[in-house]
Amino acid sequence: MFERVAGVDEPMTAELFYDQLAPFYHLIFPDWEASIARQAAALNGIIREFWAENVSTVLDIACGIGTQAFGLAGMGYAVTASDLSSAAVEHARQEAGTRRLQIDFSVADMRAAHAHHQKQFDLVIACDNSVPHLLSDSDLLTAFEQMFACTRPGGGCLITVRDYDKEDRTGIQVKPYGVRVDGERRYLVFQVWEFHGLIYDLAMYFVEDSGAATQDCLLTVTWSISK
Repeated sequence: MFERVAGVDEPMTAELFYDQLAPFYHLIFPDWEASIARQAAALNGIIREFWAENVSTVLDIACGIGTQAFGLAGMGYAVTASDLSSAAVEHARQEAGTRRLQIDFSVADMRAAHAHHQKQFDLVIACDNSVPHLLSDSDLLTAFEQMFACTRPGGGCLITVRDYDKEDRTGIQVKPYGVRVDGERRYLVFQVWEFHGLIYDLAMYFVEDSGAATQDCLLTVTWSISK
């Protein structure tokens, strides 16, 4: 059993949150492979609608374990990808090798994207609700300035964010993801959101079904996210 609860040993940071989550992140999706294909198709449709055939290079500044990067690379885009979490980047790099995809991975904070990559791209993306992890206007402005600096003249930026206007933003809420099967193991996956005004604490749970009378919580990680 492995359990990590914020505030017990050390303060939870975004890096630590996603480092701990990296081996299990694919379990968030009912079918990760299908999600890779679906998101790539959706992103490609937007790209074609707004930029026609003028996008060939893509910078993913919050690549995580590679969900968007893999799909776009498989469609022929030249993808460069970075993320704050070194564990997520390493997981993505290994997956890309298995899939025989040529993607340039590295570790970088989106608030220092241009300082890190030192070049411009046709398109910059930040998907899977990554931007709301920035909890101040100054951090948001810094990230947007870095995205702009990474975008060539005439290029663009795509950011995907949860529609919080459709969410009940009060109290404590349980967000079930369902049961996931990974090899010979089954997991119950869910989140708990606890709102504190404009900020909510997110706890991610992966409970392994071992068939015993009591089950172990394999991983618990918490992090504050703005809404």
